Amino acid sequence: MPVLAGAIRTDKPAKVCVVGDVTARNTLDYGIPVDLYVVDQQAMRRPIAVPLPEGIPVYHTYNPPGVITAEAWGLIERLASAASRSLLLVEGEEDLLTLPVIRWAPTDAFVIYGQPHVGLVLVTVTDEKRAEIDGILARMTPPEPRPCGSKA
Repeated sequence: MPVLAGAIRTDKPAKVCVVGDVTARNTLDYGIPVDLYVVDQQAMRRPIAVPLPEGIPVYHTYNPPGVITAEAWGLIERLASAASRSLLLVEGEEDLLTLPVIRWAPTDAFVIYGQPHVGLVLVTVTDEKRAEIDGILARMTPPEPRPCGSKA
């Protein structure tokens, strides 16, 4: 966390986005300012208690493991480019949502997520990184639509 805090002080990113509960908890514990949190209240598919930051809007979305739903995509597109801080609470799994966060965060934003048993990954958003993400997304199969009112 001290290295991340130093990078934020030095580089002054356009926005700081965190994907993942352990990373969110660590940034909160260390007092690192975050503009967008994306969490699912799980770590390695097990429930985890992470205190949610106070005083920022909380949005909810459904996103099952292994996919990116249109609902999650749309919310991330809006929240990643918004001027205000926010938290996206995911029912399901947030892991793949790192991709649309990188895609929609402003240029020079930091997107931070955890690599289990390794540490943090910090991505600085650039046009080249967006093009790389677009290539990955183009190879993915869209999820089946969820029937209205279902909690699948």
